[in-house]
Amino acid sequence: MLIQRRTFLQTGTLAAASLMVPRFLQAMEGSTRVPPGNKVMVVLQLTGGNDGLNTVIPYRNDIYYRSRPGIGIRKENSLRLTDEAGLHASLPAFKSLYDEGSLGILNSVGYPEPDRSHFRSMDIWQTASRSDEYLQTGWLGRYLDLQCKDCAHPTQALEMDDVLSLALKGSDWNGIAVKDPGRLYQTSRSPLLDDLLKHHEQEHAEHTAAYLYKTLADTKNSAEYIFRHSRQFASGSYPATELGKSLKTIASLIFSDINTKVYYVSLGSFDTHIAQDAQQRRLFTEMNDAVHAFVNDLKKNNRFDDVMLVSFSEFGRRVAQNASGGTDHGTANNMFFIGGALKEKGILNVMPDLSKLDDGDLRYQVDFRQVYATLLDKWLGVAHSAILGESFTPLSFL
Repeated sequence: MLIQRRTFLQTGTLAAASLMVPRFLQAMEGSTRVPPGNKVMVVLQLTGGNDGLNTVIPYRNDIYYRSRPGIGIRKENSLRLTDEAGLHASLPAFKSLYDEGSLGILNSVGYPEPDRSHFRSMDIWQTASRSDEYLQTGWLGRYLDLQCKDCAHPTQALEMDDVLSLALKGSDWNGIAVKDPGRLYQTSRSPLLDDLLKHHEQEHAEHTAAYLYKTLADTKNSAEYIFRHSRQFASGSYPATELGKSLKTIASLIFSDINTKVYYVSLGSFDTHIAQDAQQRRLFTEMNDAVHAFVNDLKKNNRFDDVMLVSFSEFGRRVAQNASGGTDHGTANNMFFIGGALKEKGILNVMPDLSKLDDGDLRYQVDFRQVYATLLDKWLGVAHSAILGESFTPLSFL
């Protein structure tokens, strides 16, 4: 019998997830894993525009306190990094990483003609486009396109979420969004799905429906593969937060035979227009505890030198606080790099210049695409110009 499209759409979670599944995933059953020594990148997206000035605090700068009389963080309430700067008190694990030489902080990262819209600025960061350019593929999706073109066993990217970000969507290949490998696997075993596939008559279906059924069949096979690898190795003790659960899944996969090279995970919202202090403390506590467990797990399993965790946010906040105990959308921001193989550590460049602002906002000093070029060239091992569309000078922290 011919299953109607409406019935197909009612299959729910798996049908939605299947649209994100790379066609090559099924073929990787006998492929080479990512063993110790090969590089894995974990991207941590701080959604909503994290306030970088209250993350890495310029406590020797009088302009900072004049601009933020209510929310400026005093030196004694921060974690000292240098004579000039301290770290938010809710990030003690990051302070420890700084002290041991496993944390790099890059200040004033942004792009020309910045956009203060969450959606547009996030698109710019995820696609690596210019501010006047609109792209339909993400920078990591184009990485997959390049890597998977002629590969019998191509690399892959996984996002710990229910919906795939634009960053991982390519022209030919996509990453896969999977928040809970166990749930995806259980859903894939539904008798309804088996019935749909058993009775589907592809030759009588329209092209779009045929594509959806083909993708659904691939997803059923892929779900078991991902689930099996997510359980192959036990991980350490993680906090029972969303980020903690996601990083635990990522660690389990890193320690398994799966050949994933890129993981993507988000935390938010950092859109702190009101009562910034409480919201930022809560989110930083979640980030601190989850990253602390993740790093300890990597070290225990001798993989810390192979993993680079990179954090970014779509923009920073304005230098001056607003009337609601918060900050409004800004421009340039800091990025964190965590790993055991950093060539340069600590604060990698000068602190933001608060005396030279553009309409009350920080001026960017480092184009974020330079960071991407560095990660692509020196960590993932691919020529960045083919992915970013132009050449940038890589940075020296890797």
